[in-house]
Amino acid sequence: MNPPPPRKLLDVVRETIRLKHYSYRTEQTYLDWIKRYLLFHQKKHPREMGGEEIRAFLTHLAVDKNVAAATQNQALNAILFLYREVLKIELGNIGAYLRAKGHKRLPTVLTKKVKMADYFSDRTTDCDRCPGHSQPTKVRIAHRRN
Repeated sequence: MNPPPPRKLLDVVRETIRLKHYSYRTEQTYLDWIKRYLLFHQKKHPREMGGEEIRAFLTHLAVDKNVAAATQNQALNAILFLYREVLKIELGNIGAYLRAKGHKRLPTVLTKKVKMADYFSDRTTDCDRCPGHSQPTKVRIAHRRN
């Protein structure tokens, strides 16, 4: 009787993700990052690689692919999942790698005119007849915005 053929690594990853009840989207994302990691290293088995290869891949993402910091973190988490949860290999500290730069948000600065327009927008009401006016008019309601 022949032993069953060895399972493919990505099938084992998929099964482990499902056993841990991760979302379908996380499954797809992790599988994609693990494939990219393996292809970057010419399909070398992860057991033959370690921290140096992980650092090289993450640095490649930051330098050559110019990914955002969150994207680089996502790739790192997928690779760590592969080693820790699937292969049961504890990598420890993988060392320093070039971090992708986070995008800084510029502050929104409003002009006084824009602030005033915003303050008084939707703060009017129609009067049937205001004293001293022959036509209906709008009266400003003075409320402070908190």
